[in-house]
Amino acid sequence: MARKVGAAAALAALLAGCAGPQSALDPAGPAAEAIAGIWWAMFWGAMAAWLLVMGLVSWALYRGRNTRALARPGRLIVGGGLVLPPLLLAGLLVYGSVSSARITGLGAGVDARVDVVAERWRWRFRYLDDDGRAVAESFDVLSLPRGRMVEFRITGTDVIHSFWIPRLGGKVDAIPGRVNRLRLRADGDGRIRGQCAEYCGTGHAVMAFEVLVHDDAGHAAWLARHPVREGSPP
Repeated sequence: MARKVGAAAALAALLAGCAGPQSALDPAGPAAEAIAGIWWAMFWGAMAAWLLVMGLVSWALYRGRNTRALARPGRLIVGGGLVLPPLLLAGLLVYGSVSSARITGLGAGVDARVDVVAERWRWRFRYLDDDGRAVAESFDVLSLPRGRMVEFRITGTDVIHSFWIPRLGGKVDAIPGRVNRLRLRADGDGRIRGQCAEYCGTGHAVMAFEVLVHDDAGHAAWLARHPVREGSPP
């Protein structure tokens, strides 16, 4: 009974590690769902390969015959060493290529645009209208309209940072003098946390930000409460 309780507690702890405000395995948007799907495919594929290898090792150890004498060693070498790895890698390549459109969001229309500026040691977000003018600004807190595709134009002012919201998608470097683009959509509710994923110096530990997901009306009201500051750089 104690073993069953211990196993259940261990399983619950493992599953709890897959959720949370910053877990890439708790997706809140299509890009993160695609990334999590690739991760789980790699995990279960690796688990299957490991079980196969352990099964072969167990069979070799306990079959009761001379383990050094293989009847047909060529089959094992060709099948396990030449045929199986390319098949597994080809399957992963096809799966990842099919999922790439969801990860990048390049085939989807853009509903909103946000300029992301990484600074030592904070994030500055400037929300743009259809003409590219900044209509709102916030620091270390990002508001997103639920169910809308948002294009982020990401840059830095000093050193290289990295913009990452694990529950929404992949990471993109914020490089001074360069603008990188990333498209993300937030579909889920709950707490979402972003961070700098590139060690950028002594203040790296405080380079985190909160992501608030609102409906259209709530997002518009939030923007109205955060106007662009006078004297703020464009």
